[in-house]
Amino acid sequence: MRTYDFSPLFRSTIGFDRLFDLAETAQRATDESYPPYNIERLAEDRYQITLAVAGFSPDEVSITAEQNVVTIEGGKTKKAEREFLYRGISTRHFKRQFNLADYVQVKGAAFDNGLLKIELVREIPEAMKPRRIAIAGATSSGNVHQIEAKAA
Repeated sequence: MRTYDFSPLFRSTIGFDRLFDLAETAQRATDESYPPYNIERLAEDRYQITLAVAGFSPDEVSITAEQNVVTIEGGKTKKAEREFLYRGISTRHFKRQFNLADYVQVKGAAFDNGLLKIELVREIPEAMKPRRIAIAGATSSGNVHQIEAKAA
């Protein structure tokens, strides 16, 4: 895979730092596929991330949300003294991060049948929502004067 150097663009742009950081993060992303996950859109402003964390209990998984990143970490606390003939269920330590868009917040998480479900909601502040601005002097009778009138 090719790598791109964005440093020349930093000199000529203002306010696009986050965009370049996201591009570099995506570029550095490895093909790590553990644990597998789904991202679903439940409604226009509601999303859900579902991670398959079989073999972990809720107290072995932590979720941290800060600014525009949600981080899920998991690790087994104790080693089981068992003899496995075949071990297909992985219980290795993992750390998975998701970058969130502006105004997307984590609303809750639930652990159900080996699936960790994280609810996300986009809540745009009232000050950031579009609003209609009234135009002063919009009435036609106050500012319009008829100069001359022709009789029909």
